[in-house]
Parts: sequence; C-alpha cells; structure tokens
Amino acid sequence: MKLVRFLYNGREQYGDLQADTIRLLDGALDTGFTPSDKCAARADVRLLAPVRPSKAVCIGLNYMDHIIESHEKVPTSPVVFIKPSTAVIGPGGRIGYPAQSKRVDYEGELAIVIGRRAKNVPEHEAASHILGYTCANDVTARDLQPSDGQWSVAKGFDTFLPLGPCVDTEADPSGLPIRTILNGRTVQNSNTRHLLFKPLWI
Repeated sequence: MKLVRFLYNGREQYGDLQADTIRLLDGALDTGFTPSDKCAARADVRLLAPVRPSKAVCIGLNYMDHIIESHEKVPTSPVVFIKPSTAVIGPGGRIGYPAQSKRVDYEGELAIVIGRRAKNVPEHEAASHILGYTCANDVTARDLQPSDGQWSVAKGFDTFLPLGPCVDTEADPSGLPIRTILNGRTVQNSNTRHLLFKPLWI
C-alpha cells in the first residue's frame, strides 16, 4: 500500500495512492486501515505529510558519498540528532528560509516510519514496529551548523523536514535509490546500499 494523508472536501483523510486515484481508507494509524468503496482523484485533493511524527530521530553523515563530498571524517558511531514535529511539511510545501542563514541546503533521505508506539524494543522485534518508508528532505541551514555536532539549530527550523508523498508499506529498503532533484536538475544520486549505519534488517 502507498499510504497518503490528504485534505478532501474539507476533511483530513487517509487513502491508498493508486496512480492518479486515491482509494479512501477507513480506520486509523494506530488501529489499522481497511479499504472503502470510495475513491478520489489525486487532482481533487491536497496531499499532506503522510504522517505527523512527534519527532524525527535522524542519523547524520550516514551515506559514504555524502561524507566524501562534505570532506568529513567517517564517523565510528552514529551521529544522532532530532528534528521537532514543527519541522514537518507535506509534499510541495514551502520551505521557509531563516533570516539569519545565507545557505540553506537539501539532503535527500530515506525515512523509516514507525507505525505504533514503541519503547525499549528488542532488536529482533524492531522491524515489526515499522509501518513503511517515505521520502524525506533533511533541510539544513549549513552556515549555522557548528563543527561540534550540535546540529539542532541548523536542522530544526520550521518547515525543515518535508515528507512524502506517501508511506510505501511494501518497499524493500535494502537497495532504494535516493535522488534529489532541484529545479529539474538531479543534484544528489545515491542508494540505501551506501548507508554506513544500516537499519538492522537491511
């Protein structure tokens, strides 16, 4: 299923994206969905971020090609930072440029969507908590990113985490292309095979 969240007839709804049509779903993220007999044309809805996370837990410097292009040292342990829920916007949303920054960068990423509340999950059960995968843009005010690893200011501004358009619940994350296109030009072209710290199930 390609799960989308959208506004249709003034209501926020979930659906399964099927080419140019969305099949509306009954249910909720925490209880599960069942297909309804109603459909909507994609052109008639406004897509939102497919999920509304309480936060995004991110791993920095995790693609070898990005490490090379950034002239950074290869980390020996994951570089972890948080993006707040206020950073999330949907596909096609407008990214706000902070007045104090002169360089706002893109970073195409794989986002792993946790489908149910979890804490202290054993490694062998981790994959069972995953709803699916979606596209993310780890927007960064590069000139506000200090060298000491405290990245929250540079990466945590409102609108700095576009997500979507959908959560693919059947994707195989072991070899997904990660491509960023800016004004019709491909500016990043990588693959999840190049992840330095891989999810346990890849």
